[in-house]
Amino acid sequence: MRSRLIGIVAALAVFGLIVAACASKETPSGGGSGTPGITTIKGSGILTVGSCLDYKPFESVKPGSEEPTGFDVELTNAIADKLGLKVEWVKANFNTIFTQVNQGKFDMVAAAVTATGSVGKKRAQTVDFSDFYYNSEQGFTVNTQQTPDVKSVDDLTSGDVVGVQAGTTGEQWAKDNLAPKGIQIKSYPAAPQAFTDLEAGNVAGVVNDAPSSAAEIETRPSLEMVQQIDTNEKYAFAFAKGTTALVQAWNDGLQEVIGDGTYATIFTKYFPGVPVPAEFQPA
Repeated sequence: MRSRLIGIVAALAVFGLIVAACASKETPSGGGSGTPGITTIKGSGILTVGSCLDYKPFESVKPGSEEPTGFDVELTNAIADKLGLKVEWVKANFNTIFTQVNQGKFDMVAAAVTATGSVGKKRAQTVDFSDFYYNSEQGFTVNTQQTPDVKSVDDLTSGDVVGVQAGTTGEQWAKDNLAPKGIQIKSYPAAPQAFTDLEAGNVAGVVNDAPSSAAEIETRPSLEMVQQIDTNEKYAFAFAKGTTALVQAWNDGLQEVIGDGTYATIFTKYFPGVPVPAEFQPA
């Protein structure tokens, strides 16, 4: 989510062989006019990346460890390696992460960022997006011990409270689709807090990205994801507005990682049993 620019010639020299492949990919809206960035970053050899680092299986820090792990983390590191860069992770609040990247707090955001739909269009007014790198759905999770009869959002009634993470597409979906029915929406700074409240019986359910929800409930036996909601969400990396050359270099690196099979290897590790989508299959 932030950057500078420059040296697009150098970037294209390194990744020129895959530009054609990039051109054929669907790219989210939000391109900028270009400001200093990629040459400066390459000069330092360091890419700073903002993330909430508490959103399994995409990004998290295991207890007792200082190194982040997750699908976004490994994919980011793999792409950075193609660019000859080392990644430094910066923990940030997701609700303010787009503002922070534009303020120069870090060069990029890797945090399961939805870049499609009305939320994506709104975000694209503030940041520049990379090519898409993941397809997602929302999940609705309940406490089966507290509310065994709730099997979908249709079973909720006026006055029920649903937890969401602030600043997410899950929050927006809940506000658009549940709040008009009298269902109260309770927002949390981080997704795990919503699931903890669900365990305690303080909310009737949680709306959150399905892959993250599945990871959260692995160690919470009273919780079950009872519904997946197709919201046509695709994730992208986010950069400061106007950092065109940096975004292009990153897209080139992403396509190289997809083409050589690295993406498929990382995907299979974090989503075992799930077929790698056709657009992310090796060339």
